[in-house]
Amino acid sequence: MTVTTDRPDTGSPVSGSEGKRSADVRAIAIGVVGMAVVLWLMLNVFLAFSLYPEVFLDSKIVIGIVAVIVGVGGAGAFFFFLNMFVEGLPDRLSRGLMPYAYLLPGLGLVSLMLIYPTIQTIQYSFADKKSERYVGFENYRYIFGSQAFRDSIVNNLIWLLIVPTITVMIGIAVAVLADKLSTSGEKLAKSTIFLPMAISFVGASAIWGLVYDYSVGDKQTGLLNAVWTGLGGSAQTWLQIPTGKLNSLLLMVILIWLQVGFAMILLSSAIKGVPEDTVEAARIDGASEWQIFARVVIPQIKGTIITVFITVLILVLKVFDIVYVLTNGRFDTNVIANLFFNELFANGQAGRASAIVVVLLLAVTPVLIYQVRHFRQEEANG
Repeated sequence: MTVTTDRPDTGSPVSGSEGKRSADVRAIAIGVVGMAVVLWLMLNVFLAFSLYPEVFLDSKIVIGIVAVIVGVGGAGAFFFFLNMFVEGLPDRLSRGLMPYAYLLPGLGLVSLMLIYPTIQTIQYSFADKKSERYVGFENYRYIFGSQAFRDSIVNNLIWLLIVPTITVMIGIAVAVLADKLSTSGEKLAKSTIFLPMAISFVGASAIWGLVYDYSVGDKQTGLLNAVWTGLGGSAQTWLQIPTGKLNSLLLMVILIWLQVGFAMILLSSAIKGVPEDTVEAARIDGASEWQIFARVVIPQIKGTIITVFITVLILVLKVFDIVYVLTNGRFDTNVIANLFFNELFANGQAGRASAIVVVLLLAVTPVLIYQVRHFRQEEANG
């Protein structure tokens, strides 16, 4: 005879689901509180760097070390609590929200550092020089009616036409020629061409300032004048000669010198990625080396050429350091970025400076949109 005894079912689905819901609620609460506490602690520590530097011994090294520890550790803790919060949500919502949860902090920082200042700059462009009251389109009427602004626009257009084109052309030429050298020779040539990339724009301007230097008297220490006088010419103040935009062209040489290495590295990689089969097939068909280069290699590296061109073009739109260090816009060499700097810091005209920046932003935006679309197209074709 078998005797059965009724026992309470402690593992019923109802009690299990209630336990899970309770755990999820705890996870959500801990996640929210944890994220808030981490953000509050990080904000206070970073504010203390400027408000109470004596706490950190007035040492930039100590502040830097603490900033790294707090920044990296705080980010890790924040994402830990964020993950806890998202996992505590209902399953369907949690799976849908998880990718965006990790993107939102980054997008939030981008919005704080880029989008918010952009909106503020547009707002200030309609305000007076102290950004205290709105003046409508007065700043825009002033800059578009200013001869200095129109001259800067013309100079920027000349920079845009010359610098990216020549940079890409020289980059392709150096990449192709270096590829013909031995392995050690190629490395040496590319390292030499790429070396100027390690120099800041200000440093490069100082170096080339010595090249263009003019000395009173017969003895010339500037390299260009030394060569010019050696060939029988008379010494010139090169950067003060606006005729034919000569001084602007000499300034462009500096940026080309700095960016050729960047163009060469990317284009060299693209050229090496061209399938050898297509090149050999062209040789078998009787094509010359120039025809192979123009009709086989160039079409296959067109995407890289466009990317390099647009990257340099955006850099040219923002060029400032070279002009500021060597001429500060004098002798008809001014560009938009330098004009903005002078309006803001020399003339104290925040409204006009903001209007100039907005114009520069509008000029860069179509280029950026094209670059993004081109990149997506390349990704789709790849």
